[in-house]
Amino acid sequence: MSLPVTDTSAGESTRRIDTLIIGSGFAGLGAAIKLSQAGKEFLVLERASEVGGTWRDNTYPGAACDVPSNLYSYSFALNPGWTRSFSPQPEIQAYITSVADKHDVRRRTVFGCDVQDARWNGATHRWDVRTTRGDFSAKNLVSAVGALCEPSLPDIAGIDRFGGEIFHSARWNHDADLTGKRVAVIGTGASAIQIVPAIAGTVAHLDVYQRTAPWVLPRADREYTKAEKFAFRYIPGFQRLSRTLQYLMRETQVVGLAKAPVFMKPLELAARAQIRRGISDRALRRKVTPNFAIGCKRMLISNNYYPALDRANVDLVTDGIAEVTADGIVTKDGTTREVDAIVVATGFHVTDSPMFAGIFGKDGRSLADVFDETGMQGYKGSTVAGFPNLFFLVGPNTGLGHTSMVYMIESQLNYLVDAIDTIDRHRLGTVEVRQDAQDEYNRGIQDALKNSVWSNGGCASWYLDKHGNNTTLWPGFTFEFRRITKNFDLDAYRSVAESDLPAPTEAVESVGTPTERTAPASRKAALQ
Repeated sequence: MSLPVTDTSAGESTRRIDTLIIGSGFAGLGAAIKLSQAGKEFLVLERASEVGGTWRDNTYPGAACDVPSNLYSYSFALNPGWTRSFSPQPEIQAYITSVADKHDVRRRTVFGCDVQDARWNGATHRWDVRTTRGDFSAKNLVSAVGALCEPSLPDIAGIDRFGGEIFHSARWNHDADLTGKRVAVIGTGASAIQIVPAIAGTVAHLDVYQRTAPWVLPRADREYTKAEKFAFRYIPGFQRLSRTLQYLMRETQVVGLAKAPVFMKPLELAARAQIRRGISDRALRRKVTPNFAIGCKRMLISNNYYPALDRANVDLVTDGIAEVTADGIVTKDGTTREVDAIVVATGFHVTDSPMFAGIFGKDGRSLADVFDETGMQGYKGSTVAGFPNLFFLVGPNTGLGHTSMVYMIESQLNYLVDAIDTIDRHRLGTVEVRQDAQDEYNRGIQDALKNSVWSNGGCASWYLDKHGNNTTLWPGFTFEFRRITKNFDLDAYRSVAESDLPAPTEAVESVGTPTERTAPASRKAALQ
């Protein structure tokens, strides 16, 4: 649907739209494409100046995907141009922008538009959305805010006093030259194990601060041959067959992760062999060997992380950090290590996203309030009781520990498009998942997780909330999730027809879709 051009600068009257999508990463971009193909009216609100989400933001040295390239793409937009079996960040971002161009998504995106809050308006039966580029009124609200978008900062005394360069891995300062400098990397997660090998050879000295040792598996990364590239591009079905085989191989891990952890033993042996091959010092080997079952925390892949730790100019520090001074880091044993720069690689706000505090449901409570009381729960990872006409992409219990999140996103897109089509076809004013349906669904989720390695692997992870429930991961095969999200199940919802809703008590201006792109608001501080 082509809509009239309109400016969206702040200060205008409220703009009215059927569906607002917040975010333009893989999830938001996919939603825009599928809704466009279904002929629906929508806008995408994006706080940055470009699409891409986490792959736009994470530009640190060595950034790459840990899912095979052929799996890490939309099924409706395969990319025959991948150069490697595991794609680096620039290739993934280029792929995302090419898909946005092909489907003309930017024309229906408001860039530089930071959503401040969204409130369900019981008088108009719509979502009131305040942004840095004006106010919107939406019948349906789609949260496509990724789990890896808000950097999590460590609570360390004195970190604000540090006088050198300091930045989060997701806000990499490319103006900071680390060559010949003394550098500290705080964290040993997925980003850190890519950053450490990328900078170890150019810095004078590198201290890597480890709180918990991760399991690191071999990375089967290689450049695609000319024959493979030719086949991907010109032989019908070849790339899709390759993708299917990779998908099936990855799905076998679900047996060990979610059902019978004993089947994870071969992966553990492979990870232990990695340690022996990559590290010569026995004491260092002990430091990097995890004390929990493999899979309990996110499994990482790298061929060069351990060799980087084995370098003479790299130290792995396992004593906890006591404080940060103006020119160094003090550990709990009293040792001070002077550094010129600190890279904070401590992950993201996943279960406590700041976005939750800005979405208010029909009883006036925010998602953060609801999740704090009950845990991060939803229905099919897509809706939450008390929040009518609100749909999530990558919502509660949709995360994965073994394969591509794009598969889960596409499953939710099926559900989303069918939901909005159902609303339009039946002329419904509101749909809200019933609390009893949500509760029953979550009891099934937690019951399915009881035997998983995430619950019994002996680790503490961000997968688990303060109630002890795993509110992050899907507990089974991904094709099972695809099956239950194939169609929108209206019988699980309370719905009210438009004709039965009380007349709105306030009016808003109805306008079309903006095409103007603007620069984003000025960057926040490097650590925010």
